[in-house]
Amino acid sequence: MVAFPTDTLYGLGADAFCEQAVSRVYDIKGRSGDMALPVLLGSTQDLQKVAINITDMAWKLVEHFWPGPLTLILEKSPEVHPIVTGGRDSVAVRMPDHYVPLTLVRELGSPVTGTSANPSGGPDPVTADDVRLLLGEKVDYLVDGGPATKGSPSTILDLTSRTNPRIVRLGAITHDALQSFCSTPLEISRR
Repeated sequence: MVAFPTDTLYGLGADAFCEQAVSRVYDIKGRSGDMALPVLLGSTQDLQKVAINITDMAWKLVEHFWPGPLTLILEKSPEVHPIVTGGRDSVAVRMPDHYVPLTLVRELGSPVTGTSANPSGGPDPVTADDVRLLLGEKVDYLVDGGPATKGSPSTILDLTSRTNPRIVRLGAITHDALQSFCSTPLEISRR
């Protein structure tokens, strides 16, 4: 279990293909098992390891916004364990624009979880000190890479809808920036 800086916030990472490690992420965060965990990739080619039926629109968004603060929700690959997705048939994925998580994923040879390194619902961790304060000794390793560069979460775009793509969470990428790359109008979730 490792906490590390990303381009948005500090993340909590475990091998996304190791059920026991992913279970530990839920325990550390105090997160409900029906809430999916985002997955971080080390390259755009890794997308095919975790998602299937990837649309042209998804590839266009990946080409423009990755690496960066855009999380896409896509149909999950059978190789992705349901514990990662909270039992859903979809997976949330992104490729961060930060050398630490990219190096972790590439050296491990597997995608890692990329949820924020805080208790579920807690304040966003933007420094290693934030992680120490929020999680204490619960993580095995903490990579102090200075403050997270954006300090805000990624924008989450759900592309699994049969109708229009849906913005689940507005974050570092704006509605207008996304809309310019989507051929249909974007819906915005009202939570």
